[in-house]
Amino acid sequence: MKKVISIVLLLALSQFANASECPDLLKFAKRKLNSQEVVNMCEAYKGKTVLFVNTASKCGFTPQFEGLEALYEKHKEEGLVILGFPSNDFNQEFGDEKKTAELCELTYGVKFPMFESISVRGDDADPLYAMLAKKAGSEPKWNFYKYLMDKNGDVVDSYSAFTKPDNEDFVADIKAALAL
Repeated sequence: MKKVISIVLLLALSQFANASECPDLLKFAKRKLNSQEVVNMCEAYKGKTVLFVNTASKCGFTPQFEGLEALYEKHKEEGLVILGFPSNDFNQEFGDEKKTAELCELTYGVKFPMFESISVRGDDADPLYAMLAKKAGSEPKWNFYKYLMDKNGDVVDSYSAFTKPDNEDFVADIKAALAL
């Protein structure tokens, strides 16, 4: 009888462990922008609705930082997190992380997490962005390309740089992902 109970307990625990696994898109550790602090993305963002955005400091879309921060402030208590990844893939990012951090914080008041500069497309794409592109079926076509992941780790959709943070359909998708 004890053997049967032990087997049942082991099966139940293994199912619980599988259910609580980290989504593939969060199985990364990333260094915060202009810092030595490394974030275990699974520990920090598992169970959250995540918006991944590749950013640039010297781009016509750079003012989207303001709208992204407003979106983050409005929905962070509901479980939204925005993760910014500066990229120089389109030759519009500073080579100095300190300058990038200053622009984000001082010019646009960005408080959502910003991470180290990475490549987001092509053969040199960071593994996170290669996975995002594969799951969404499209890689970033420009700066401020956005990927929305629901709290289960599924990519909801991707959005071009022309999709502003206050776009009604975009915000509706975020609200739907938060409601899951």
